[in-house]
Amino acid sequence: MPQITVDYSVTMAPAFDRAGFARALHTATVDIAAAKPEACKTQFRSSEFTAFGYEDPEALEHAIVHVTIGLLAGRSDETKAKLTETVLELLREHVAQDGFALHASAEVRDLDPSYRKFNA
Repeated sequence: MPQITVDYSVTMAPAFDRAGFARALHTATVDIAAAKPEACKTQFRSSEFTAFGYEDPEALEHAIVHVTIGLLAGRSDETKAKLTETVLELLREHVAQDGFALHASAEVRDLDPSYRKFNA
């Protein structure tokens, strides 16, 4: 915990500083949500094909990124909102303007009580 997943259009990969974003996001998650630094884990998943509205996906005029942060229950709605707002600010800082319209979103959700983990 936290479990962080970043889904993004592969077309934006060259413009996305994933390493810098992950470091900044981990710092923000520790500061805002009182997570432990060693507990922050982020997976980046690129999508080969994304579509936006009725536009031709082959035109590559749009890129989509969505960040999901799963936290153990107990954070206030205000804390979750502050974290999602910070995620969007960090995306603005770590995605270069590269000829596409960026559509970014983020959510913080409580992990289900059945959540378990192990380290090997």
